Amino acid sequence: MRWLALALLSVCTLFGAGSASAQAAAGRPLRIIAFGAHPDDAELKAAGVAALWAAQGHAVKFVAMTNGDVGHFGSAGGPLARRRYAEVQECARILGIKTEVLDIHDGELMPSLENRKTVARLIRDWQADIVLAHRPNDYHPDHRYTGVLVDDAAVVVAAPFFVPDTPPTPRNPIFLYYSDNFVKPTPFEPTVVVGIDKVAEQKWSCISAMPSQFGDADSWQARTRPDVPQDPQARPAYLLDLVKQRNAAVADQYRARLTQLYGAQRGGSIRYAEAFELGPYGSQATVERLMDLFPTRP
Repeated sequence: MRWLALALLSVCTLFGAGSASAQAAAGRPLRIIAFGAHPDDAELKAAGVAALWAAQGHAVKFVAMTNGDVGHFGSAGGPLARRRYAEVQECARILGIKTEVLDIHDGELMPSLENRKTVARLIRDWQADIVLAHRPNDYHPDHRYTGVLVDDAAVVVAAPFFVPDTPPTPRNPIFLYYSDNFVKPTPFEPTVVVGIDKVAEQKWSCISAMPSQFGDADSWQARTRPDVPQDPQARPAYLLDLVKQRNAAVADQYRARLTQLYGAQRGGSIRYAEAFELGPYGSQATVERLMDLFPTRP
């Protein structure tokens, strides 16, 4: 196994901390892949930035690591998995991106070698410049292990002899985490915060296209959130408003960061935002470089 350790060391040396400036050649569209545990997680955390990237001509793909087949209180199994697949395909159409749902049972994702290979193949097939995922200290095991799997794939995606049936990335991508409110072992620290007001309606339309999660009386949100209206017209609007409040809360919580990145006037006026933390693995990038790569410029 010494040869593998040496190969990975070479990859880290060649494609590690100094390579962020080479992430996207001038004039070449970026390629971004975002992993979520279930068919709605990437949409909740990154639909806005995805729509902004797509509008700029960049290629964005969402991947749900599980099929979501237990994420409902009134249905499950194949019918629910097919329903949720159709919902995120409609989201992808609204956002102008691609999406894929893996056929792994909801609640059963494990940080196995086979799943690590799957994640590495997905990143390599997409030839990603930027990779987004959950942090590996999330409350939900599927979220947590999605973060673990993406972290574990971060080194080997550029190793030519790991899953050699797919082409390695020419350099290690930039890996970032979605925002969350967990504080153990460490709280989320935003590296880049993106104002999404310009595409907020697209995000809200995407969320509304997932009634299995944000509409049905037996949807996950309707059954787990307090004070949800029983009226079938009022309920989806109420649940959508909760999503809007979350994105407004991100903007308010990280207002200081927004003003640092956008300037006092523009940063102070942003209503809705999504936030991302640079991970410790993969290429490291300066904040200025991330501002160039993320859709934050006027």
